[in-house]
Amino acid sequence: MYKVIVVDDEPSTREIIKRFGAWERLGMAVVGEAEDGAEALRLIERSAPQLLITDMRMPGVDGVMLMTAVKERHPDMRMIVISGYDEFGYARQALKHGALDYILKPVDAAELNAALEKCRTQLAEAAGEPLVIDLESALPAKTHKELIAAAFRDMSPERLDAQLDRLGAELADKRPSRQELRRLAGELLMLLKELMEENSLEIGELRQIAVPETLATGEQLASFLRGRFAVALDSLVRQRKFKTKLNLDEVRRHIDNRFQEPISLEELAKRFFVSKEYLSKAFRLEYGRNLTDYLLHLRMEKVRELLADERLPIRTAAEMAGYEDLSYFYRVFKRHFGASPGELRDGLKSSNRNG
Repeated sequence: MYKVIVVDDEPSTREIIKRFGAWERLGMAVVGEAEDGAEALRLIERSAPQLLITDMRMPGVDGVMLMTAVKERHPDMRMIVISGYDEFGYARQALKHGALDYILKPVDAAELNAALEKCRTQLAEAAGEPLVIDLESALPAKTHKELIAAAFRDMSPERLDAQLDRLGAELADKRPSRQELRRLAGELLMLLKELMEENSLEIGELRQIAVPETLATGEQLASFLRGRFAVALDSLVRQRKFKTKLNLDEVRRHIDNRFQEPISLEELAKRFFVSKEYLSKAFRLEYGRNLTDYLLHLRMEKVRELLADERLPIRTAAEMAGYEDLSYFYRVFKRHFGASPGELRDGLKSSNRNG
């Protein structure tokens, strides 16, 4: 396990990094966290980590001073910078002082795990370890697998082709073996089957499709998958466009699966080839509440579930339920529950103690 420490004066950012990182899959573990550079240097001496994730602007010993000290005392340590400042000067400073990557706040899981993957590769190569490509590393969350699925669900052949091309290009850099390519192709065919079943499409001949043994490159993999996904996507578009009855269960499943993302009545109407007015009325008649109220209910229940974890900052819980504007989130939450998030958390804590 490669040891990692996280340094940021915002507890919520540290919590997000710890939650978003695919630590176990990448063979990493967060062994400590610090609020400033001085505390981080003491922690580094005690735990001897291989990777430092740090903010740039902190009180006292800031990120630049911390990275300078680390570069002098621990030249083999890898560093990633997390910053709320989208300015070239900050990025240049970070790279000048040895950072492998510069990630902007709010932290995106895909960007974080891509940077961690880069660090893991360098650490493995420096240690002379054989670098094995596993399926999850080849398809980190929200960089390929989820983006391919999102393009399919959005019925966008252009985005789907572009994502498969990016996958092929990245695999060319990784140089996987034929066996690894065939396993990866099998994983993505399974994803396609799941997407077809999710959309009530007939799988048919897809059940019998075998991955060619001649598959040898990332480009060949992308080409093979492009044909299979294109046929299924064409079926989905035709089904949506020409069916005579709206499948409201399908609409609800879509919302249930993606309620943490921005969802609008306009987007749903376009996706299911109906008018906004018809969709709104049909949904209300079927489920007893309109789309906005249904979406609000899902998000509020998710927040309630997250608030049960006392270590998770309220801001983080809001973001994980789909709310980026914290002041708006507080207003909606108070109106829905009749209490603030802090008051509800205290109530949950008291209930757990009494129970």
